[in-house]
Amino acid sequence: MSAPEPFRYDAEVPPGSARHIRHEVSETYLGDPVEIPVTVINGEHGGPTVFMTAALHGDELNGVKVLQEVADRYDPAEVHGTLVCLHVCNVPGYLAQQRDIPIYDQDLNRSFPGKPRSNTAERIANVIYRTFVEPCDLGLDFHTSTRERTTMYHVRADVSRPAVRRLARSFGANLILAGEADGGSLRSTATAAGIPTVTVEMGRAHRFQPALIERAIEGVESVLAEHGVLPGRPVTWPGWTRTIDAAAEKTWLRADTGGLVEMRYGETPLVHEGEVICAISDHFKTGENLVRAPFTGLVVGVLQNPVAAPGHPLVHLVSVDDRTLAEIEREIEAGEFTERPWA
Repeated sequence: MSAPEPFRYDAEVPPGSARHIRHEVSETYLGDPVEIPVTVINGEHGGPTVFMTAALHGDELNGVKVLQEVADRYDPAEVHGTLVCLHVCNVPGYLAQQRDIPIYDQDLNRSFPGKPRSNTAERIANVIYRTFVEPCDLGLDFHTSTRERTTMYHVRADVSRPAVRRLARSFGANLILAGEADGGSLRSTATAAGIPTVTVEMGRAHRFQPALIERAIEGVESVLAEHGVLPGRPVTWPGWTRTIDAAAEKTWLRADTGGLVEMRYGETPLVHEGEVICAISDHFKTGENLVRAPFTGLVVGVLQNPVAAPGHPLVHLVSVDDRTLAEIEREIEAGEFTERPWA
């Protein structure tokens, strides 16, 4: 086991201590500092350094609550390594309660590793990445679906990399969407630099969803147990895991007609080939277009705005193999299936 070391930024957090800090990443029009809230828990014992990020998109709030709870949960005396919790990365977007950095609509999660002399998003990304991500050994990046949509609890990871696959599986989600992340995202940048990172997708923007938050807190603890940060704690292995090739085994079902959308799938997101998932009707209710499942799978994402035009995404569907289907059906029958439609 390695000896504990201070975590250094422009100051340092010694081993055996925890510190809440506000770190400047930019300035307002008035020249006042824009500061991100960060908690560093540096354990009394040596071990890996783990970063966790939330609100890279400013209206995605479930992860903010997860990190508040994680930062309050662990004492340096029990930690083998260091936890770095970046509670709100996109402070301008968070204050405006919108996804991107306001005014210029820059996506912070397409701006990594950033540059010190570039646009606002790349400057903020550069400070976050060089100060708090680059010193770490692995990472968890928390997201929700974008506004007017919601998503099933799942992990996105480049599982072709063994260390990333280990990290993704130890988080304990049933569903893993496999593939490389978009260029400029925190996940792709950190992973390419040798810092295994996964994205956790959970629910919808603009709210806290307690059931998903609790599962994510358990997932964090499972990851920390698997990687020796919390030795002796149990690692969560779900009853079934389905790893989906994000490029080949998922599809967005899109509207072919405009109108009012009514979701009609059942109490769980499992749908069988040919089943009606939703219907689109006109305002006079004289016509109805039924959208059916083209294959048996799980409804991973859903449009929540009840109106649609041709081409609008309605449902994000991923396939399941026969073995996974049998286990899901067994859990549903036994009342053990944890995935439910999302409020």
